[in-house]
Amino acid sequence: QVQFVESGGGLVQPGGSLRLSCAASGFTFSNSAMSWYRQAPGKERELVAGISAISRRTKYADSVKDRFTISRDNAKNTVYLQMNSLKPEDTAVYYCNAVNGISWIRLYDYWGQGTQVTVSS
Repeated sequence: QVQFVESGGGLVQPGGSLRLSCAASGFTFSNSAMSWYRQAPGKERELVAGISAISRRTKYADSVKDRFTISRDNAKNTVYLQMNSLKPEDTAVYYCNAVNGISWIRLYDYWGQGTQVTVSS
């Protein structure tokens, strides 16, 4: 079955950096576009960044452009999110999922446990 295991979150001061990882299984990772999402308390889950399967084309929410970088390692079935210049408004639980590489619509209803990112002084 499809599985996503997110890791790498933590508490960081404003301006700091974190690198998130998501190990995926249960589908053909190398053929699948992948995305990172986040959900802050009381808010809807939102797409943060996406990366296509082959061309490595990327997509970012305006709020994280030029600060976050998504990447992938198909040999490890893992997608990463490098987060720099973190702000308190980046505080959320971060999740990954496979997506349609054209529409960026999520493919699976299953969500992993997520990883908590807290940006605070």
